[in-house]
Amino acid sequence: MISFGVIIGNRGFFPDVLARDGREEILRVLAEQGHRAFSLTPEESKFGSVETFADARRCADVFRSHGDEIDGVIVSLPNFGDERAIADTLRLARLNVPVLVQATPDAPGKMTIAHRRDSFCGKMSACNNLKQYGIPYSLTTLHTVSPSSAEFKKDLEWFSGVCRVVKGLRNLRVGAIGARPAAFNTVRYSEKLLEANGITVETLDLSEVIGRIGRMKDTDDRAVQKLKNIERYVTTSGIPQPALLKMAKLGAVIDDWMHSAQVKISAVQCWTSLEENLGVVPCTVMSMMSDSLISSACEVDVCGVLGMHALQLASQTPSALLDWNNNYGSDPNKAVCFHCSNLPKHFFKDVQMDFQAIIAGTVGKENTFGTCVGRVKSGAMSYARFSTDDLTGKIRGYAGEGRFTDDPLETFGGAGVVEIPNMQKLLHYICENGFEHHVAANFSTVAPMVHEATTRYLGWDMYAHA
Repeated sequence: MISFGVIIGNRGFFPDVLARDGREEILRVLAEQGHRAFSLTPEESKFGSVETFADARRCADVFRSHGDEIDGVIVSLPNFGDERAIADTLRLARLNVPVLVQATPDAPGKMTIAHRRDSFCGKMSACNNLKQYGIPYSLTTLHTVSPSSAEFKKDLEWFSGVCRVVKGLRNLRVGAIGARPAAFNTVRYSEKLLEANGITVETLDLSEVIGRIGRMKDTDDRAVQKLKNIERYVTTSGIPQPALLKMAKLGAVIDDWMHSAQVKISAVQCWTSLEENLGVVPCTVMSMMSDSLISSACEVDVCGVLGMHALQLASQTPSALLDWNNNYGSDPNKAVCFHCSNLPKHFFKDVQMDFQAIIAGTVGKENTFGTCVGRVKSGAMSYARFSTDDLTGKIRGYAGEGRFTDDPLETFGGAGVVEIPNMQKLLHYICENGFEHHVAANFSTVAPMVHEATTRYLGWDMYAHA
């Protein structure tokens, strides 16, 4: 559910009845879609519309009184509307949330003075004033669209996702657990640039995690409950019980710290400190968090988990962090995406717990239990990557869509074949611009939501791969 502020535009020499009916229509549509709406009532202004500066002040007062609740604003133009009153409302309200401008179409058989809307033209004037006022806004797919139409319902779904992403990334607190592994320069990032964009990184040294685990008794209720959760989450046949208990304690310690530090998502050090000093991998614990919509990325890839979080906010389903890992035969538009893996269970056809095959030869198999392995299922794919650019002082990234396929693949870990239109262009863009080899992925078609939210409302430099 999204909470919207709603501005009903009106202009005196157009039929007032259009404002009345338009208000009733869009409020009904929002309610049918499960959303809340805050707007002027017919008792507060003519038909609850905004036409004068006095109306703008009253509407802004309503919006400010619900400022902590409103996720976005919809400007609805059932007729031409007063562009100044619309812009004044948003300026006075100071909400700093996404804005969608909708204009209701005229009907060819109702073009007399009694019925003509002129919303087609009024939308241009409203947008012109919003641009003058420095207020960012989004547009419906069609220039004019009826609030009751299927097209507008799609626009509303898209805009709701935009609102969730903007709200979820602003004032976000990210947990960075452990230090970046020395061999992973690729996941370097700037805490200062993130902080300047309203994203705070809270750190926890891995020695503190291991120390807290060491002091936790095997009978501790938190460890016992987490062990039960692990065994319910994934098949653990063949996994030594001491390793499972270590995972349970690790999960309990991370849960406690995230709650006390009030962080929403996390990025965790893995290779190879946890294996050498604790004797397990954190993959299952991280998989469980991501599957519960608490995204968690490995190798302290903070910008990677931001991509996961953005996709999860847009789709409201779990995200994973994957490697762009291998070509798939000679098909230029296909590739293998892989991780060891900590993919959420949501991603798999079937999944079981195993050991980390890549580093088992280095640290010993007995120290690498805890991966979630299996074949990634087929379905629609959205992907995103963010990165902090210290040289330009900006956050940049890319987003796009493709699909996970059912193409045969014999390998280990968590892996799937992806197909992305014009993939070679995307790969050139990644390499030419020095992006990381990690990419966030989600079973959805929400890349346009992420792109709109991050570019128009957060001011990040994003490439949309078509």
